[in-house]
Formats: sequence, C-alpha cells, structure tokens
Amino acid sequence: MPDYVRKKLLLVDFDKITEYLVERIREYIKESGKEGGIVGLSGGIDSSVTAVLLSKATKNVYFLLMPSSSTPHQDLQHAYSILKLVNATEKNYSVINIDEITSLFSKAVGTDDKLVVGNIKARVRMILLYAFAQKHNYLVVGTGDKSELMLGYFTKYGDGGVDILPIGDLYKTQVRALGLHLGIPEEIVKKPPSPALWEGQTAEGEIGLDYETIDSILYLKFEEMLDEETISKITNTDISAINKIIKMVKTSQHKRLPPEIFRLSGRAINSDWRYPRQWG
Repeated sequence: MPDYVRKKLLLVDFDKITEYLVERIREYIKESGKEGGIVGLSGGIDSSVTAVLLSKATKNVYFLLMPSSSTPHQDLQHAYSILKLVNATEKNYSVINIDEITSLFSKAVGTDDKLVVGNIKARVRMILLYAFAQKHNYLVVGTGDKSELMLGYFTKYGDGGVDILPIGDLYKTQVRALGLHLGIPEEIVKKPPSPALWEGQTAEGEIGLDYETIDSILYLKFEEMLDEETISKITNTDISAINKIIKMVKTSQHKRLPPEIFRLSGRAINSDWRYPRQWG
C-alpha cells in the first residue's frame, strides 16, 4: 500500500472510531425497539471485530456459529476464541452445522454447482440469523466491510441480508487495524479473508489482488477520484487490474440498493413515507 494511502486510511484515532461505533449500535438498537443484537461469527476478522463492538454496546448479545463441510477447522477454533474474548456463555451462542439444510435446498434445485450451493449456504445462514433474532427480539448485526460492500463481494440476501452494518464504512485494512486495537488475536487479523463457501476459497484468490492493493485502488478512484493511469503509477498496478476492480464496483450496484421500483405514480413505494409530500 502506498504511504500516501496508508496515512489516509490508517493514521486515524481508533479509540474515537470504537467509541462512535459502539454508541451508534447502542442507539440503533434502542431506536428500533429491539432488545439486543445477533452476529454470525465465522472466525474471520470482520465478524470478530463486529462481535467485540456489539459486546461493548450491549449485554444482550447472541452469536451463531454456522459451519459447513467447507469451513476450515481453524475458523471454528478462531470463532471460539472470540467467544472467549467477549466472555460469551452457553446461554448466548449456538453452533448449527448447515450441511443438511444446504443439501435439501441443493437437491430441490437440482444442482451441485459450487457457486449456487455457496450462495445457498450464505442464505441459509441469513434465515437462521433472522429466526434467532426474531426469537430474542434482536437486530441482525452485519459484518460486511467497505471493501466487500463496494466490490459486491457478498451474497445478496445472504450475508448482505442484515439490519445494520457497523463496519461498513471501514476498508478491510482499517478493520484489520481496528481488530488489533480491540485485542483480537493477530492470527485472526492476518488470516487471508474467505467466505469459505467451498474448500480452498479465499477472497484475494478470487479477486486476484491483495486487500492492501484493492483498498488503495478503491480509495484513490472513488474518494480521491483519480484517473486509472494515475492510480496505476501510484500503486504500481497494471491498469487491467484497476479496471477489473472498477467494473466490480459498477456492476454490483444492484446489490447495494433496494430493488428498483419502476415508477408509474406521483409517489412510489421507495419514497420516504414518514413525511407528507409537499406540493408546490
């Protein structure tokens, strides 16, 4: 990562960031009329950071560990280490293996395609999270970071199906730094990110770039608004790779927005109905 970008992204006050995010989680839970929050804990850096922030915001927390046959044993051990870090007890976490549920859906669809099955896994986890959330009157607290959200590197109505995204405005490199600040074990912080939807899957392997480079491109293009040639020189990255990242952002816009309603009336459903329309 170029020093210029590193200073912009990492020379920040993580104490203040933590304080702000914890307070916003606490406020949002209260304003929503809910009693707490639930997190799907995978053993990765994003869910680990989110779990710690939620635990600081409220005592009413629940954690779901939802491994499958493609979940590395190390990930499950890391998830347990986070449960220990936040002083979770047997009363506020569950472990549910999702293989049998996934298999039922896959057979109903008639496919063993790893992409289809992988997305089924993500959506099964979303269903379980919302069922437990409703049972406890909790919010589903999402774990997506800014890098993944911008790239569209998540499953629509899977891990993207949540109520709030506390770390959604932090790039992956910032989440890693925040993780160290919060006392998350270094082996989790430095572990290659992976949804583990199939064996051997890693985010950086699929995308073809490491996250420091990805974050540099995203920041320079969409926040500094630099052109591709300038970004290429600053990051020492081939323009084709930069164009790939930009294309991922543009083509995944539908994932970040509610479904488009084709307007036929003066005021469609996606208007803000909290306020009466002001006619001129």
